[in-house]
Amino acid sequence: MGRVLSSNELSKIALEEKKQGHKVVSTNGCFDILHVGHARILKEARQLGDCLFVGLNSDASVKRLKGESRPINNQQDRAELLSHLKSVDYVYIFDEDTPVEFLKMVQPNVHVKGADYSKERLEETPVVESFGGEVVLLALVPAKSTTSLVDKIKQN
Repeated sequence: MGRVLSSNELSKIALEEKKQGHKVVSTNGCFDILHVGHARILKEARQLGDCLFVGLNSDASVKRLKGESRPINNQQDRAELLSHLKSVDYVYIFDEDTPVEFLKMVQPNVHVKGADYSKERLEETPVVESFGGEVVLLALVPAKSTTSLVDKIKQN
């Protein structure tokens, strides 16, 4: 079961994982209503290394990115749910709009995003590559998104 980390723990644990020879993988997102698309991408991300660090947007960050009606679930609940997934080793809540500071602390060997992004347009890419890591884009599960779930709930 994963752990929700403080900023003081994050860098130390990531460094310790690397010292043990582990390949560190990271990803990030809002994970507002956890669904099968999230579960599958987290599982695939974890399979790319030995441990998975998930950067979770804080409530304030989600609100700025998604609008006043979001998040549906608060950051503590979202972090706890993620921490219970078998594929997730560590969760860190960040307040910025991008995971750049999170990535500077973790310095993953691999950073994973969904294929709805392009490496060239991600602010994360130059950061990850600056310490020798790589950005990997994974295919999304068609028609599975928090936005589509929210829209479906509103229609019903």
